[in-house]
Amino acid sequence: MNKREWILRTLRNEPVERVPLGFWFHFTADELTDGFLDPRMIERNIEGHKKFFREFQPDLLKIMTDGFFIYPNREFRKARTAEDLWKVESIGPDHPWIEEQVAFAKTLTGLFGGEVLTFYNIFSPATIFKFVRLGSGDFRASGVSPDALLADLILEDSGAAARALDVVAGDLSLLARRVIEEGGVDGIYLSAQDVSDRRIDGALHRSVIAPGDLAVLAAAKSARNILHICGYEGFRNDFSHFVDYPADIINWASVFEKFSLARGKKFFGGRPVIGGFDNTVRGLLYRGSEEEIKAETRRLLAEAGRTGIILGADCTLPRDIDLRRLRWVREAAGNS
Repeated sequence: MNKREWILRTLRNEPVERVPLGFWFHFTADELTDGFLDPRMIERNIEGHKKFFREFQPDLLKIMTDGFFIYPNREFRKARTAEDLWKVESIGPDHPWIEEQVAFAKTLTGLFGGEVLTFYNIFSPATIFKFVRLGSGDFRASGVSPDALLADLILEDSGAAARALDVVAGDLSLLARRVIEEGGVDGIYLSAQDVSDRRIDGALHRSVIAPGDLAVLAAAKSARNILHICGYEGFRNDFSHFVDYPADIINWASVFEKFSLARGKKFFGGRPVIGGFDNTVRGLLYRGSEEEIKAETRRLLAEAGRTGIILGADCTLPRDIDLRRLRWVREAAGNS
């Protein structure tokens, strides 16, 4: 059985000889750089994928979109009021930000797509809003967090915020369709999260945030997709906001959110899940001994079972993690 069929069996909740792994990390020094304008950064990213594939031989490949994080929409990036949000328009289907990503995806699927399933990283519209603020000098000067600003705008005019996020979702939906149809990826990895502001409750999530997320997943419905509910760097999520999102595989911060693989698999209706390990430099995977990491692997599988499980981490791993540590997980998964 090749790795593609192996993962497909996992997605069907069918037994496999060894539980597969799904780990990833960034391949460039600063993923928030506008890399689509810098061919050297794209090449570094491609070379990073090649090195990782050569040295680790992953069971599946999440395509890391370093350099494409910052959505190049001037009105969206500069919006400070609800009135500004009403001015947001699509960047257009032929924008270089989209064209370069299709070419990038095609290069990587040409290299690896015959061996493993490939999933293209796309951020949700609300997460895109946060990234464009993080890359903004104006934001750094203001000291207002991206989540607080987004919450302010939603409370000022939820209709304006919903419309702007829908415009972004339209561009992301086009990107999702094109990386699947032209770029050759097997699915998308949609990274979404709650607005980290208590003022945004479930009703506002459903009316303002969720429609954009669901539009992107709908655009990729012909593929097999991963939903990542991001708990990175202290973000906490209400999983009920995402339980009905139509994704084939669910990944969340099981360690940080204290929401185990076994519990999550049941919560999300028995769908396949990815995770189990802390992704930070403080976590067992980064700091633990071989014996400790293998013991934790066996514990996770004893608790969650071996079908519909892909062992991975809460989120992106540190760039400097020793790949031997991931191999220890693989060895234990094969012997448990």
